[in-house]
This record gives sequence, C-alpha cells and structure tokens, in this order.
Amino acid sequence: MGGTVGNKNSSKENRVWGKVVRKLAVQEDAKRIHKVAEALFRKAEEGDISAIKELGDRIDGKSMQEITGNSDAPITVIVKTGIDEE
Repeated sequence: MGGTVGNKNSSKENRVWGKVVRKLAVQEDAKRIHKVAEALFRKAEEGDISAIKELGDRIDGKSMQEITGNSDAPITVIVKTGIDEE
C-alpha cells in the first residue's frame, strides 16, 4: 500500500509560525516570553481552568490517555454535531 503519510507542510523547514514565535520570544533578553508566562500564571491564579491545565501540561507534562476496550470488537465512533436530525 503506497501513499503519503502525515502533513508535508509540517516539516521542520516549513514551520514558519514556530520560527517567528521563537524569534519574538527570545528578543530583548526573553522579556516578551516572560510577560506571556506571567499573564498565563495570573489567569491560572484567577481560576481560569484552561490556564490551569496549560500550566499543568507545561510543568508536569501532558497526562497519557489510555485507550482500553475489547481488542476483538470493532470500534464505534459517534460524531455529535449538535444539529438535530429531522
């Protein structure tokens, strides 16, 4: 079986967004990235759940998601769109 696997545009040479963000982050002795980190920390202190999760992911690493089930049974995928069928 042939074919292409993965995102061709995501090669290290094509990651323009990451290059720009890294460049801006280290300018002025990394003052900008410190401001961003402080803003994230303040949001977490205020109880912002997404900020708390982001800090946890950055400090402890993302938790592993265990996939379990009967390996002999087919997988059922349910897609919920929020659109009522008529």
